[in-house]
Amino acid sequence: MRATTVKRSAKPTTVRLEARVPIPIKALIGRAASLEGVTLSDFVITILQRSAAEVVREHEVLNLSVRDSAAFAKTMLAPPKPNRKLTQAFARHRQSVTMK
Repeated sequence: MRATTVKRSAKPTTVRLEARVPIPIKALIGRAASLEGVTLSDFVITILQRSAAEVVREHEVLNLSVRDSAAFAKTMLAPPKPNRKLTQAFARHRQSVTMK
């Protein structure tokens, strides 16, 4: 008797995303997609991906004021001398870490 192997499907690489929008907005999106020469789905995916990437980028970028930037640069160019706690931490580090 011959054993049969059942192939299990791989996990899907895409998922469904649905949204209910007013008719005029869908018409506008459809017109924009048509002007770009792409399908409505491709247009929506492209715009959503671009917008989402921008939002993430805005939240990941560190924004410094002019005063903060100057203080950071000054500290980097002329760092303060280490205080007692930092000196002790360096000593503990030298004792516990071996360099090869």
